[in-house]
Amino acid sequence: MTESDREQRHRLRMQRQKTVVDAAIARADRKKGLLLVFTGNGKGKSTSAFGMVARALGHGMRIGVAQFIKGRSDTGEEAFFRKQDNVVWHVLGEGFTWDTQDLTRDTETARRGWTVAQAMLSDPSFDLIVLDELTYPIKYGWLDLNTVLHDLKNRPPMQHVIITGRAAPEALFDAADTVTEMTDVKHAFRAGIQAQEGIDL
Repeated sequence: MTESDREQRHRLRMQRQKTVVDAAIARADRKKGLLLVFTGNGKGKSTSAFGMVARALGHGMRIGVAQFIKGRSDTGEEAFFRKQDNVVWHVLGEGFTWDTQDLTRDTETARRGWTVAQAMLSDPSFDLIVLDELTYPIKYGWLDLNTVLHDLKNRPPMQHVIITGRAAPEALFDAADTVTEMTDVKHAFRAGIQAQEGIDL
């Protein structure tokens, strides 16, 4: 096959691809506030969410962040995003459950946190809300799933929400517009490497 033949085949293949893509774009003619769920055992759920926060800030959007499990306030993303005028950041947890070891306290903390999230979900001035690691208080029964779903359903129509965390329940999948499951293939921590600033923190 000559170089000219390869060029022609490539051009025809890309023309067919463009037809398919253009048709898909034309079919997507609605706008709405999206519910996105980032789940799975792999690394990158919160990182993906905060990448979308950066994207939203680039469009002048107002963002709310509610972190449900993390109790620390020294992560790189918080240090950066707290400085941004359009970001409201809440650290609502007290650390992982194996740190607190107190069911009553963890439940109360999660429920207090949800009242903060509810306030943001009812405020149309927020364009994007990140509910970081929300799946854990749902999984452990600290938060009522039906209440969470009700509040998500009744938020302002153009408000986007991202939920992160492992073991997202099927009901969240059903309610979501986009679900991404991160797959754990290999992780440095299992080789004895500490969490690294700028990568894990």
